[in-house]
Amino acid sequence: MPSSSDAEFEHAVLDMIEHSSTGSVPRTPSYDEILGHLRATHQVYASADHRDGHVTARSLAHLPVFHAANLDSFAEGAIAAEALEPNTAIFDRYVQSLPADARARAESCRESVAGRLIHHRPKQGAAATHDPVATLFLVPGGGPHPGLPGNYLHGMLMEANDSRYPAPWRILVKDSLDDVAILDAASVAEAVAALKDLFESAPFHLVELEALGFRIE
Repeated sequence: MPSSSDAEFEHAVLDMIEHSSTGSVPRTPSYDEILGHLRATHQVYASADHRDGHVTARSLAHLPVFHAANLDSFAEGAIAAEALEPNTAIFDRYVQSLPADARARAESCRESVAGRLIHHRPKQGAAATHDPVATLFLVPGGGPHPGLPGNYLHGMLMEANDSRYPAPWRILVKDSLDDVAILDAASVAEAVAALKDLFESAPFHLVELEALGFRIE
């Protein structure tokens, strides 16, 4: 358990990050030690917006989550998959939520995030196939690598109608590179319930999703 003086220093560092326009703190051994502890306990993530900067989990707790507005209706069977809010529209809402100076960088991610399906298969070189349902979501958080501009992780709820998948539904969550958390589900209702648990847990570090039953690959 940290001493009271360590705890006070941690709070001071968190405040310093939040009041810095770049999320920066002095590069000294004492600050580096505190930052190491804050990163290990997932109170601080590497900033997606500023090189060598940081962002606190508590500041990300105020950010919105983005997903298809009619996801519940789809899970209940009230609408067909074709009626789900398009991924491009979900991504539009995310971009518009960002500060003006971050939007161009976010737009540069549009095709890789919302313009195509996210596929993740065992590394045996299997070819990707088209999945009938793949609906985008974006949640505040971080991973082994920073997330998208604004410090967002992104993912897909997808229908896995391929014999190489262990279950018919899958949730993928990714940072800005290839780090991914995966959860397989037996039904769309089970998958959406798990997705709601994920949304309610945000912000989080990707590895924290293991507590929700995800595996990290």
